[in-house]
Amino acid sequence: MTQVGVVTDREIPRNMRVGVLYEPKVFRVEDREVPEPGPNEVLVKVGSVGICGSDVHYYEHGRIANHVVRAPMILGHEAGGRIVSVGPGVEPARLGERVAIEPGVPCRRCHQCKEGRYNLCAEMRFFATPPVDGAFAEYVTIAADFAHPVPDSMSDDAAGLMEPLSVALWACGRVHVGPGSRVLISGAGPIGLLNLQVARALGATEVVLSDVSPERLEAAVRYGAQQVLDARTESTADLDPEFDSFIECSGAEEAVRQGIHAVRAGGRITLVGMGADDFALPVGVIQIREMTVMGSCRYANTYPTGIALAARGLVDLDSMVSARFGLEDAEEALNRSGNPNVLKLIVRPGDMP
Repeated sequence: MTQVGVVTDREIPRNMRVGVLYEPKVFRVEDREVPEPGPNEVLVKVGSVGICGSDVHYYEHGRIANHVVRAPMILGHEAGGRIVSVGPGVEPARLGERVAIEPGVPCRRCHQCKEGRYNLCAEMRFFATPPVDGAFAEYVTIAADFAHPVPDSMSDDAAGLMEPLSVALWACGRVHVGPGSRVLISGAGPIGLLNLQVARALGATEVVLSDVSPERLEAAVRYGAQQVLDARTESTADLDPEFDSFIECSGAEEAVRQGIHAVRAGGRITLVGMGADDFALPVGVIQIREMTVMGSCRYANTYPTGIALAARGLVDLDSMVSARFGLEDAEEALNRSGNPNVLKLIVRPGDMP
């Protein structure tokens, strides 16, 4: 039943197709009822969803740390599309607006939210994080102020990839990357390569990137790394300790330890990649050099900056797309995501066979 105050700009079907994970390696495409936007929400027709490593991890293992898939869950959180309906309290003028969806909506009441760190909200409802459904769906609802307008010049793919770009923006901000910075990044997957692009856009004069994959290192060179290191045969610990910042995107214990040795006294280190829950750090080096070591959890207030950088061509998101799949082929995409020749795979829920 349509709610009072809901406004649409076109006929919306009763049902839609969604991609649902039931348990590890059990993924099904099925029908669900199209949701209606509630107060201060919008309904978005999804144009593009990027596959993230977390989607793959849930697909393969059914859990990430203490987040466990206990009931069927729709995957996907890197989404862009178009607003087709607005709930009560949202201006009808937003109908038809193309948007990037910020997939985590916080409580807005707790101390962290009020301090502007809503990424740390304990009540965060984040797409495709149990028990919250994600965006492998033809339509999703989202709080209106977490549907960020994008220019018509931006593709739906780029709108969806605003999410991993935000991860990179947050990480670079954590370690104060700016004009003249020397930055070391370990891990040349999509997040590492986006950190590389963001660091360059923010004015870093030297960015060095390490990885174990020759294909990923070639990609790093294409995106502007001044130097790349093959971590199978070269150690970042052998570099002169002159880097202002170290952004760790691999989650590998040895990469963390080695990278710390390459950071200057007073430098800053942020851990982005998720690996083991516990491992040893070179505490003596950290103490003597008075380094700051910190975590990096998602992002807050980054979407406007990311959209501006992409719209001005300061970061290139479209070139990171390796292949696109319809929803019926999403499981194939999940199985291909670990290929070193693949950067970002895209699911387009509206592209049905």
